[in-house]
Amino acid sequence: MMSVSLVSNAYLDEASSKIRSKPVPWEGYQRADLITSEELALIKKVDKQPRARIESILLSDGPAYALLYFSLLKKLQRVDTMQCLLVLIADALTDHEERVPVFLRTSEIDPELPFQPLLRTLDAQDEFVQLKAAQILTILISSETAPLPLQHLKPFLNTLAALIQGSSQKKRDVAVQCLESLLARRDCRQAVWAVPGIIAGFLEILKHKPGPQISYQVAYCFWLLSFEQNVAEELNKRYDVIPLLTDVAQGAVKEKVIRVVVATFRNLVTKAPAANLPSMLVAQLLPFVKNLCTRKWQDDDVLEDIQFLRDELNTNFQSLTTYDEYTSELSSGHLSWTPVHESDGFWRENASRLNDNDCEQLKTLLRLLKESTEPLVLAVAAHDVGQYVTHCDRGKKLVTELGGKARVMELMTHEDSDVRYRALISVQQLVSQPWAVV
Repeated sequence: MMSVSLVSNAYLDEASSKIRSKPVPWEGYQRADLITSEELALIKKVDKQPRARIESILLSDGPAYALLYFSLLKKLQRVDTMQCLLVLIADALTDHEERVPVFLRTSEIDPELPFQPLLRTLDAQDEFVQLKAAQILTILISSETAPLPLQHLKPFLNTLAALIQGSSQKKRDVAVQCLESLLARRDCRQAVWAVPGIIAGFLEILKHKPGPQISYQVAYCFWLLSFEQNVAEELNKRYDVIPLLTDVAQGAVKEKVIRVVVATFRNLVTKAPAANLPSMLVAQLLPFVKNLCTRKWQDDDVLEDIQFLRDELNTNFQSLTTYDEYTSELSSGHLSWTPVHESDGFWRENASRLNDNDCEQLKTLLRLLKESTEPLVLAVAAHDVGQYVTHCDRGKKLVTELGGKARVMELMTHEDSDVRYRALISVQQLVSQPWAVV
């Protein structure tokens, strides 16, 4: 079982230290009938007391205090009071895994406890309250042995999605740590996968080339997700994660970052080879893992994973025809000037194959032409359209019907000079080719 201290953050530690010494008007709450005299007596025993004193009280009266803390959190809404109660709860749980079930069992007395008061505090405007509640929810959810009701998990995950996509570094830091812990649970993995904002947030963090620790933590989250069959099949298709994780591993200075990326790739290949191997080849993973095989590693498991990847990629690479290479590149969305594009022989032999399966590959090419924002992809795609209509009798008619001709003409005014040039050549080929009789 984990300890709350796993979700650690300097801001939370410093703020908690200040909050422990702040006065809270407990007597005023009792005079206003917001808390009972029994609750007042209990809270005064631990309020502003030394840690050792509180520990001895919790040792003899743990269940009563678990119920007290959550009951008060449920009915008292002032920010300073919520801060104090959240610190008391976190202090009781830190390094005391045996108390977690005691706090979870408060649901036997009030079914809204322990989750509802914590979920409500996630909506607080106060940053400390929000992040401290996330810290506590993480330990309770990670330690709960029963299946989790989605009505508890979903609002928490939506909050984590907002934190991870926000501009605050400390919020992102806490959210990523929370997700690292939650994703150890299988039911949490499927729930996280159903919240696209979390995956998008992970990708955004990696795209900004963060430090080794946060790179490792985000890659670790992807590794945990990759154990799920449906995630392994869809992850790269939806989020184009293979080129990004390859970049992360290539730029990594810490062995643990490479280790977790390689372990993620092994899962993706083991569970869904057809969905992932072609994109790995396009991302030039094979030369990279061959290079990794020559390095010295402290951990034997990482070398085994690297060798497994090398062998799988090698086998796949040997069986690839040039047409397979081309369609792999198309499906990855990362077109570049690989030899096939400028080979007349390739286009003479294969142009008409783009029409197979209701023009599946031609439609993929035209979709890249319409949707990509990368000048390199647009230039190569415009070039390929020209090659296709030159070597396929029905090419001009099909490209025009599918909207490709209009798009290539638009690209003649693109800001990138190479895109403009390739589009111009392509338009000349579109205009000069006679329409075949269908």
